[in-house]
Amino acid sequence: MTNQDVLGMIPLFWGIQQEERERLLQCLGAEERTLRKNERILEEEMEMSRMGILLDGELQVFCDDVFGNRHILEQLKQGELFGAAFACSGLKKSPVTVAAVKDSRVLQIDVNRILTVCPETCPFHQKMITNMVRILAQKSVSLSEKIGHLSRRSTKEKLLSYLSEISKHTGSMHITIPFNRQELADYLCVERIAMSAELSKLRREGILDYRKNEFWLHREPVI
Repeated sequence: MTNQDVLGMIPLFWGIQQEERERLLQCLGAEERTLRKNERILEEEMEMSRMGILLDGELQVFCDDVFGNRHILEQLKQGELFGAAFACSGLKKSPVTVAAVKDSRVLQIDVNRILTVCPETCPFHQKMITNMVRILAQKSVSLSEKIGHLSRRSTKEKLLSYLSEISKHTGSMHITIPFNRQELADYLCVERIAMSAELSKLRREGILDYRKNEFWLHREPVI
């Protein structure tokens, strides 16, 4: 699959034809970068003015506190944006770190060039801005959902809230999550040992079953 095929599938460029995308990428000063597994493309306190689009691979967005605890904010798949909200907000330094979970390719774009429409006022540029507003709104909804999970009182309630939300989104009681056990604990801000104990208990109670990052929910959990 060519880069143009990939770009045509990315929400930021929906409704924009290939020729128009090529003109846009030149206008936006787009640069492609290849990352190796665990390589960081953005770090906390790094100066930033560019956003990124994941062309291929997988990225993780996280931050570490002064005590060495890691908090995973999101796991990014092909076509998703990173750094857009922070760059658009006018922040000069990044509050998060973005690292490759596996070998990945990203496209970096100057945010200021997105927000400043060129003198020609190209309709496809306007379309891209509309797409980006929609994407940022969707990210805001996802953040609200995560806050909902974290607001639960117990580790069990956080787990069931998160798994139930994914089940609703996918429309299936058989779900696959993007995290391993430690990453899931970091995402939900709980202790891994306590979380593993709760998972074992939920399995014994017949509420769910699991294998690695696959889960089977046997009945609608009461949260």
